[in-house]
Amino acid sequence: MEIEAFLLSREWRDADDGVEIVLWGRAPEGPVRVRLTRQEPVLFVPRHVVTRAGRRVERPLTTMQGDPVDAVYFRSQRALVEERERLHEAMSVALESDVKPSDRFVMERFVTGAMRVEGPARERRGVLHFENPRVKKADVRPALSMLAVDIETEGLGVSLLSAAVAGPGRERVFVRGAGVDRGAIVFVPDERALLSRLFAEIVACDPDVLCGWNVTEFDLTVLDARSRALGVPFAIGRAGERARVLAGAPGRASIAKVPGRVALDGIATLKSATYAFERFTLEHVAGELLGRKKKIAEGTDRVAEIARMHAEDVDRLAAYNLEDCRLVLDIFREADLLGFATERARLTGLPMDRQGGSVAAFDHLYLPRLHRRGAVAPDVGDFAEAAPSPGGHVLDSVPGLYRDVLSFDFRSLYPSIIRTFQIDPLGLAQPGVDPVPGEEGAAFAREGAILPALIATLHDARSEAMATRSAALSRAIKILMNSFYGVLGTPGCRFFDPRLPTSITRRGHRIIERARAFFEAEGLPVIYGDTDSLFVHVREGIGEAAAAERGRALAGAITRTLADEIRRDHRLESHLELRFESHYLRFLMPTTRGADRGSKKRYAGTTRRGGAIELVVRGLEAVRRDWAPLARRVQRELLRRVLTDEPFEDWLVSIARDLDGGRLDDELALRKRRRDLEEGSEVELVVTIDGPAPIAARTSPIDYAYYRDKQLAPVCDVVLPFLGTSFEKIAGAQTSLF
Repeated sequence: MEIEAFLLSREWRDADDGVEIVLWGRAPEGPVRVRLTRQEPVLFVPRHVVTRAGRRVERPLTTMQGDPVDAVYFRSQRALVEERERLHEAMSVALESDVKPSDRFVMERFVTGAMRVEGPARERRGVLHFENPRVKKADVRPALSMLAVDIETEGLGVSLLSAAVAGPGRERVFVRGAGVDRGAIVFVPDERALLSRLFAEIVACDPDVLCGWNVTEFDLTVLDARSRALGVPFAIGRAGERARVLAGAPGRASIAKVPGRVALDGIATLKSATYAFERFTLEHVAGELLGRKKKIAEGTDRVAEIARMHAEDVDRLAAYNLEDCRLVLDIFREADLLGFATERARLTGLPMDRQGGSVAAFDHLYLPRLHRRGAVAPDVGDFAEAAPSPGGHVLDSVPGLYRDVLSFDFRSLYPSIIRTFQIDPLGLAQPGVDPVPGEEGAAFAREGAILPALIATLHDARSEAMATRSAALSRAIKILMNSFYGVLGTPGCRFFDPRLPTSITRRGHRIIERARAFFEAEGLPVIYGDTDSLFVHVREGIGEAAAAERGRALAGAITRTLADEIRRDHRLESHLELRFESHYLRFLMPTTRGADRGSKKRYAGTTRRGGAIELVVRGLEAVRRDWAPLARRVQRELLRRVLTDEPFEDWLVSIARDLDGGRLDDELALRKRRRDLEEGSEVELVVTIDGPAPIAARTSPIDYAYYRDKQLAPVCDVVLPFLGTSFEKIAGAQTSLF
């Protein structure tokens, strides 16, 4: 039998006759389980190194520096680790000894996301089982089914009161206690029965993906713990297999192992997809993306309210429990999180539920290509300590309140530099003759580099994704390409060498400076620049159409100039592209607070998008969570008024009066983060005349002078000094009394 399946998960374990690898996938024909037995984990050693265990085989491979190596195979991963430790104690080198057997199996077959399975199969309990089939790469995108899970407990992580599941066309809420089943509500006599019915429901729904809000750290962790406490098998995997949650080390996420299924957390997947929210509570994210809220508002004592509903209003508890599932499903749909996770797996080869993992993704893509070039890589950490590479180049800003500023950015600057200047780990180790010069004495092979070719493939794929409006794929490719620079600059990467990231960033510095020189030669002052972007002041009153035309012409001219210079000076094809980004009708470049010099990564401006004037704010207090909502609202509105030439003095006076009159008390909360097992939360404080106090427990009067002097004045004086005034002059304490 031959089928193509999307890879959901992979595991390995030491067995009596070798390492056993299990791959779970989803094919159009149904769920697939592939078991591979008698696998031999492998490490490599330089040929002169003496080993004492394992089956050693001479291979036509070398280190990246060209020294011959042998492969050493073992009957178990434990035996490999023991030999690796012995080699380390003997100050000898082991190569690629830290690659997991299951990862090596799929990466060496170039399996990223999907696999072709060839061999005899038998169906058991709704799953196609393959024993030691042939596995090759494939490209298939089956529709994955998803089920949202949400539980409610007594306190944080104590016994269960109810549990809900929701998927297409199927919803259930299991409630502990006596009652008559109605609608989606099913009553169960005790917690053991609740667990059994919930697990049976998950198996009956048979989803490929289990999702939720903090689903691994809270819901699945609690279900695992309660199952063990009550002796109920946590059998929610396919083919009757049991799930388990592996607790993460301090600062690291836990991992849910659900055979045949993937557990996707809404918070972690949003962050991986680079979504940014003020808070990642379900309440806040649902409000931002869906315009809907939870059925218990933020700020309520949720634990107490759930206990009350369980005792007094079961229908409301069930509705609350079920609505959380619906919100998660709708957020996944609105943000296309399942599509993003699927495409990321296809691109990187990482499991769908792997969060972060940029280094592992680089390994998965680079190592098999390195092996085809006849070389093997070192273990992680086998390098000398080195100073960090310089960061992105930030130009000194010129503070001011401007009209007609054009912004430009280099498209994927660091990936384009890698591609243009052939920056590559193998190319650094084997530069050959006539290399491309880098930094700190680095030189790179002019031909045959692995990483630039990878980026070229990804660049073309992203262009196609953008042309076909495949937003999830485009976002996944962009994140992957931009991660390569950071990977090469971290000691957690086996290819770490500070000359690699330094050769990227310093080249970026020169490119930004060259672009600035080009603009200034045209008589156009550059008022700010940061890493890959520049802001240029053009003649005021130029007009929007003329400004856009000028911006596009300038971007094209610089792109061509750089290409000509790189071809002349380095005999290389340039892949650098400067793009005209925006025409700011008005633009604010503030000073650093308390100083005259220009600030960095902080600005605001107005631009026209879709026929409407849009306010853009970057880095200022209006977009920072550590300021009171009032301060943020006032700064944003003041910026809007100033940048659109609207009056603002009387409005500011009215704000000060309303503050002192107690009419703005609901906008004074300052948030302090606290740990919450279910989804993360914050305590809201207000500053009183006796100091900060929780809003719910405040007994002293609010210190309005603090909010006037320490919140409103600083955010307003970001812009007002450029107009020859200040918040104190317009709406200070004396003014606010009248």
